[in-house]
Amino acid sequence: MIITKDTKLADLLQTYPWLKEEMTKVSDKFKMLNTPVGKIMLKKATIAEMSKRSGIETDQIISKLTEMIEKHR
Repeated sequence: MIITKDTKLADLLQTYPWLKEEMTKVSDKFKMLNTPVGKIMLKKATIAEMSKRSGIETDQIISKLTEMIEKHR
């Protein structure tokens, strides 16, 4: 899967379900994905929206996620 700013988090986690727990290593702000509100956001959020909400550059999020996926293989 190629990750872009338009990649939906739900699609990413459907392909790599283990990634949800690993995302807290990118930022503590991603812990909210395990809350009821976070579960609702999962369905609609894109990488670009995650970047806005976390304050982390989109390219940095994509890079970290890609790195985690490569290490997990």
